[in-house]
Amino acid sequence: MDKLTSRAILARLIGFATVSRDSNLQLIEFIQTYLNGLGVASELFYNEERTKANLFATIGPAGDGGVVLSGHTDVVPVDGQNWSVPPFELTERDGKLYGRGAADMKGYLASVLAAVPLFVNGNLQRPVHLAFSYDEEIGCVGVRPLLAELQRRGLRPRVCVIGEPTGMKPVLGHKGKLAMRCRVKGAACHSAYAPYGVNAIQYAARLIGKLDEIGEQLAQPEHHDARFDPPFSTVQTGLIKGGRALNIVPAECEFDFEVRAVPGFDTGDVARQLEAYATGHLLPRMRAVQVDTAISLEALNAYPGLATDPASDAARLIATLSGTPQNAGGFGTVAFGTEGGLFDAIGIPAVVCGPGSMDQGHKPDEFVTLEQLAACDAMMARLAALLGNEASR
Repeated sequence: MDKLTSRAILARLIGFATVSRDSNLQLIEFIQTYLNGLGVASELFYNEERTKANLFATIGPAGDGGVVLSGHTDVVPVDGQNWSVPPFELTERDGKLYGRGAADMKGYLASVLAAVPLFVNGNLQRPVHLAFSYDEEIGCVGVRPLLAELQRRGLRPRVCVIGEPTGMKPVLGHKGKLAMRCRVKGAACHSAYAPYGVNAIQYAARLIGKLDEIGEQLAQPEHHDARFDPPFSTVQTGLIKGGRALNIVPAECEFDFEVRAVPGFDTGDVARQLEAYATGHLLPRMRAVQVDTAISLEALNAYPGLATDPASDAARLIATLSGTPQNAGGFGTVAFGTEGGLFDAIGIPAVVCGPGSMDQGHKPDEFVTLEQLAACDAMMARLAALLGNEASR
């Protein structure tokens, strides 16, 4: 197979509309065929419906050490966004490559795949593992069964490099996340007799107000972690629905909220505070009107934060690969999450470093620059050279 550039591969990857709600199998099959053509075997790990799959491949010798190159194949929707270019077709303009996923994070996947011939022909002394997952955008869902399998096999790589867009600057920390749904069951009646009903929307509003209070407390200086922007854990409500007609006291309301937590903060504490407020203050008032009213909380998804030691071997390695000075000033953090905390939880140290910027992620006219893509290509070449000279490690 002729060697493909990262730009050419990115054009193919963007052409697959792998929105999280849809299948990623066409993209995965393209990657598997590409790897087969280079003599690299890969494994697929499907979801229960077999509509999506993770891909895992190893290049080089079996055994411990080596590096995992991890990225997600899904992208966020383009619905309702005003794009000036076709979102699922690569467009080049003024040194920028446009398309959904160009930054988040098919640019990284393209660089990794373009480097496969270097890995194959590089006489690697330690392995390179490719770990491409589905459904990262809805809570790092897809990578979990893959990680469970890697843990079962006892795989012990030296580091996992997650290629989320960081402008090719190494990131050693990010916030964790907890997403929850709160359901309020009230009691309906004609709005002319509102005091005889239990207005689920109004009680949901009180709960949302309580979340605001908790968020204000978390923003106090004593809870700050200066490594992050914003430098504290945050709470926000993102979705709400309820009610059937203006002249009916609403019997149902539900809302979704999330906690973005700095490392060391227990996201479950927010849920416990909200539940205590519901049980101690709201439910007695609701049940004084209607006994079978209720408030319930359901966890939707969660992933841990990441806090890799700047003095660790993983930090030293990503400093070498990215050409970044190995000191605290050379490393950064991000507010968005990755699967890094999940890799770290099974004993695989993780760092985040990839082309592009999250300033473009999730927006119309998302792009990655040719310069950033070239920088990632250079990092992959340094990785191939390093692993080809690591017989002593």
